[in-house]
Amino acid sequence: MSTAPLDILALAAHRDDVEQTCGGTLLKMAQRGYRTGILDLTQGEMGTRGTAEDRAREAAEAARILYVTWRQALDIPDGRVENTWENRLKVAHVIREQRPRVLILPYWKGRHPDHYNASTLGYEACFAAGLAKLVITRQAATAEPLPPHRPFKIIYATLYYDIRPTFVVDITDQFEARFQSLMAYQSQYSDQEAGKDLFPARAEIRARVEAMARHYGMLGGVTYAEPFLQKEVGLVEDVLAIPVKSI
Repeated sequence: MSTAPLDILALAAHRDDVEQTCGGTLLKMAQRGYRTGILDLTQGEMGTRGTAEDRAREAAEAARILYVTWRQALDIPDGRVENTWENRLKVAHVIREQRPRVLILPYWKGRHPDHYNASTLGYEACFAAGLAKLVITRQAATAEPLPPHRPFKIIYATLYYDIRPTFVVDITDQFEARFQSLMAYQSQYSDQEAGKDLFPARAEIRARVEAMARHYGMLGGVTYAEPFLQKEVGLVEDVLAIPVKSI
């Protein structure tokens, strides 16, 4: 584990959530020289398909494909991602340890409770991580306190929820690698009896992933894109440099 701060950290409930929602963006940023990381809140032990051990191996391969610098999974129970003080401290420890400038969270609405709870948990953990009087120690024999830290920017990956994004990231050049990172999860996306009524057939996955990326790419005037939302008003220095034509 490197001690250099991360530029971008993506937080999600389950292994493969990041690959689905913002994997192309992480890869694009890594290709630009930024240090990227992924924090999975759970081990994936409640998944219909595969085991936690399967998903750990697959997550490592996906991280390699996306050039991720750092990846870790916490021990929050799968299916029980809750915004408790204990869980906030677990995430705040990572925030202080990795010191990301940008944090990507799931959107705060959705079908799966783990997903929208992860959003609120991540935000409140960032707030706690910045409290100067809150002592959080390193996980080492020295028990050295970690200095306070809050990300400068929090953005929300919205692909799991049908809402108009604030902006999209062009992942046209990263789309193929992003898709391969998702296919690294063979336990989830290979054709099998378990979960056949919940999961699309493997032959359909490419078409579905591509359709979503094309939809958001169309909104931004590119081939493939990933959608994001920010709560803050955007700041523009030069109106002549605003991308995406209006007519």
